[in-house]
Amino acid sequence: MPYYRVVGEVPEKRHVQFRRPDGGLYQEELMGEEGFSSDSSLLYHRYAPTAIVKAETVDVGPSGLTPNLPLSPRHFRTQDLRPDGDLVSGRMLLAGNSDVRISYAATSVPSELYRDSMGDECVYIASGRARFESAYGAMDVGEGDYVVVPTGAIHRWVPDGPVTALVIEASGHIRPPKRYLSQYGQFLEHAPYSERDLRAPSEPFLVDGEEVPVLVRTRGGLTRLTYARHPFDVVGWDGYLYPYVFNIHDFEPIVKRTHAPPPVHQTFEGPGFVICSFCPRPLDFHPEAVPIPYNHHNVDSDEFMFYVGGDYSARKGSGIDIGSISLHPAGFTHGPQPGAVEAVVEAVRQGLSTTSEMAVMLDTFRPLDLGPAALACEEPGYAWTWAVQA
Repeated sequence: MPYYRVVGEVPEKRHVQFRRPDGGLYQEELMGEEGFSSDSSLLYHRYAPTAIVKAETVDVGPSGLTPNLPLSPRHFRTQDLRPDGDLVSGRMLLAGNSDVRISYAATSVPSELYRDSMGDECVYIASGRARFESAYGAMDVGEGDYVVVPTGAIHRWVPDGPVTALVIEASGHIRPPKRYLSQYGQFLEHAPYSERDLRAPSEPFLVDGEEVPVLVRTRGGLTRLTYARHPFDVVGWDGYLYPYVFNIHDFEPIVKRTHAPPPVHQTFEGPGFVICSFCPRPLDFHPEAVPIPYNHHNVDSDEFMFYVGGDYSARKGSGIDIGSISLHPAGFTHGPQPGAVEAVVEAVRQGLSTTSEMAVMLDTFRPLDLGPAALACEEPGYAWTWAVQA
């Protein structure tokens, strides 16, 4: 994270004696990235964070990823997927590669405690409300929230009724784009959001318990570790590394007189991919502007688009609806559906001045393979919809 926070009680200096009310010592833990060479936080536990009493392998079966062959654009309807499990065990794999795994989850039941030791996670809450609980504290999250969870942070999800989410699991770290930040990590004036738009835990969240299981994901698979004491025992922490929330409605769109390409919508970056937020904004205002995307062929990117609200003009006639996902792979030129350009130009002539679209997009720089959930909810005729009036 680009700025420092302190929550709860911490000693005046790092790595000094910090005593409990009974005279014993709190247990200091460093959570850090890239060895000791990047962002970190120090957490102060009531009990030893190292004490485990059991380790069990968890069988999850094969990953189920298959290449996107024959190469074609695709449309997936997450509305047709059947929910099963929680926001961790119920993740339905849509697509992935060596950099990122993208899943869909729909549930109303709490998850077990979970730690992803492979990389950061970004969970986009598409609908519903939930409580995100972690060793850093608890936060209420809801529709439109991106929840960024750093590698190794033990957490759980407690839905308040039905919740749907897009889950992005990185092989490394998810951060704000470097071009939005100063050399010292402050958001710059041209950035479409700032520190004031971010929410993070504001007080400790303490839970008592003994022999508590935690599901841990590593490159080798899944393990269930049983901790001697509940890991939510942190009385205070400080640093630059912690879970936080950013709501898509706080993204301030960057507009031009003519249509701007997707980098103006970038929200986060990860290893081998970027995350963009398409939000309502003023339409391009050049008098001859064509205010929807032009045909484009990004030879180095697969474009994965999750439609979460509004009216997406460029996709008219394609069957795309809220909850849909389009995948436009490298090797395929994509753009507006037949008739979409003429329709939006006429709508502007009639007085349309703003968009209402809401979407979350991932551009990956390696090809995405397809997961079983995507293949189970694919709309088979999508690839041919551009040929209707060609």
